[in-house]
Amino acid sequence: MQVLRDCFSPDNTLLDVPAHDLPTAFRVAVEHLVDTGRVDAERAADVQTALLRREAEASTAIGHAVAVPHVYLDAIKEPVVLFVRLEHPINLGAPDGVPTQHLFFLLGPPNATSAHLDTLASVARLMADDEFRYEVGKARTPDDLAASLESYIDRNTAAPEETPVADVGLEWTGRFAGGLRQDVARKRPWYVKDFVDGLHAKCVGSAVFLFFACLAPALTFGGLLAAGTGNEIGTVEIIVGTALSGVLYALLGGQPLIILGFTGPVLVLTVKLYELCQAWDAPFLPTYGWVGLWAAGFLLLMSVLDASFLMKYFTRFTDEIFSALMSLIFIHYAIVKLADEFQGLEADQHHDTALLTLLLALGTFYIAMSLSGLRRSSYLLPWMREFLADFGPMIALGAMSIVAFNLDEVFLDTLQAPDQFGTTSGRPWLVDLWAAPPWLRLAAAAPGLLIAVLIYLVQNITARLVNSPDHKLRHGHGYHLDLAVLAGLTGLCSLFGLPWFAAATVRSLNHVRSLATFEEVARPGSSPHERIIHVRENRLTGIAIHGLIACALLLLPYLRYVPLAVLYGVFLFMGVVSMAGNQFFERLSLWVKDPDLYPMTHYIRRAPIWVIHSFTGVQFVCLAVLWVVNLNKNPAISILFPMFVALLVPVRFALNRFYKRPHLEALDAAEEPEDEATHWAA
Repeated sequence: MQVLRDCFSPDNTLLDVPAHDLPTAFRVAVEHLVDTGRVDAERAADVQTALLRREAEASTAIGHAVAVPHVYLDAIKEPVVLFVRLEHPINLGAPDGVPTQHLFFLLGPPNATSAHLDTLASVARLMADDEFRYEVGKARTPDDLAASLESYIDRNTAAPEETPVADVGLEWTGRFAGGLRQDVARKRPWYVKDFVDGLHAKCVGSAVFLFFACLAPALTFGGLLAAGTGNEIGTVEIIVGTALSGVLYALLGGQPLIILGFTGPVLVLTVKLYELCQAWDAPFLPTYGWVGLWAAGFLLLMSVLDASFLMKYFTRFTDEIFSALMSLIFIHYAIVKLADEFQGLEADQHHDTALLTLLLALGTFYIAMSLSGLRRSSYLLPWMREFLADFGPMIALGAMSIVAFNLDEVFLDTLQAPDQFGTTSGRPWLVDLWAAPPWLRLAAAAPGLLIAVLIYLVQNITARLVNSPDHKLRHGHGYHLDLAVLAGLTGLCSLFGLPWFAAATVRSLNHVRSLATFEEVARPGSSPHERIIHVRENRLTGIAIHGLIACALLLLPYLRYVPLAVLYGVFLFMGVVSMAGNQFFERLSLWVKDPDLYPMTHYIRRAPIWVIHSFTGVQFVCLAVLWVVNLNKNPAISILFPMFVALLVPVRFALNRFYKRPHLEALDAAEEPEDEATHWAA
């Protein structure tokens, strides 16, 4: 590592060289060696010619945006490793398809060849580290590069984890609140940094985009909840609860990238509870409060007893199914709402409304997708592409809203917000718990347990998806801490008659992607795709998103200017984007592809095709069952959703009897094997 430390010294570092081709980059590098006295001026042309001749024989690009030009001549006085970061990446035909931006020159006299072989291996390992590669791309000075190298060394010399990466934070401690205390200790060192890292332009775009993405479902569920509970809980309560819970969770939660939301299964359980209260002639809100307090107690008990350790039995198999379900629900909602516009067309105005609604939704979706993919484009400058990609969804929403505003002669449905702040029914905010009869206070434990189990499953599965190794998160997990915070929030919301909240899967995954830095890679036989190399983990975006939702309470009349058609496009965008990285959809697409053109992924190389298709088929059947249960209009069926989610675990264990272990390990791996990402570094 001393060679690499020397490489990142000021004499051996050139940052942001404005070269658009290799000859220019080679000329700048050789001139630097001449200026520092390591190459004689009269021999500079020989060194540059030798570098170009070596490059003509075969590209020195090894992947991950790295090339290692090397040459050994008598003209070079001493072995040297020179690092050059180009201002503009150059396509050198790397194995992974990533344009090259980082050049490590290995130069020296003829007898330095063998010494540099170890250096080449060290460079390959170093640049295979996503976090280091991200830091190198952002470094402003050689000192920043040296600090990044030391950070890399510290990460890779720490004691190895005995627990698999996907299960870190899910260990059984055997001590009261052992997992909770470990979570607090794990998150404490990062707490201040979680705020500092939020001071970035990328976080602004994320917060504004997610504000509308969170507000729209809150308003939608508010109307449904008010109708299902006789206006006991409605839109204002959901907005207040979303803002309050979201801010407190962002401040105290173990994984602040998770976005809390009101979910469909919780809606079903709440409406069912209201119907039972009507049948028993019991007061709803006091009963609701006791159910919520019991649920809070059960969640707190789960937290201090390390109940989240059970989630280690949920593997990629279950994560992919749950994530796919949440993505499809968003897409389904958008499509159904658009289809409803074309039902029962009676007048020309209705035709115009339906057509404009469709155009606005598709326009929002197209602009958001196009701008989000702009970072892979060759047009504009890098910072422009990054800005437009980060703010793409927000630009799409604003642009289509302006179009709708200027076409005011066509009637469009807009966000339905209350006229003023206050409870939906005009009741006091604080619930009178003692209005419930004594027997009901105890009987509330049964539905409270059901609510707790639902929140436990939704929260922890979403946390596993957010904490996926593919997201390259560094600030640690906090499953038990999350449950403890949710216990407090559930109890607090119950006291004020506010809805119960848990992790919103699609919004959480979109939150992660909106804060991510990507690089484009290409597998043999498949089209290029993006992979995350860094996520700006922070708490400020969560606070800002829900702070804006709180501010929306002051602007309730103005929310009615936002057309629902634009929000349908946002929902469609969120559903489609959250599919990215879900290996289930990738394997599902193999059903309609030419087998001779399958991409050379790790699971195709390691498992027979019939195993891949049948494993995917089992997942598809499980997804279909969850779809039917979750969207079933019969509450007696949809209320069983948590049980069916939990049943995915025994289904996965049953597959051990039908498939060989190596095949399952390839298909159900927590992350892609190392050789999938770093085959060039062998």
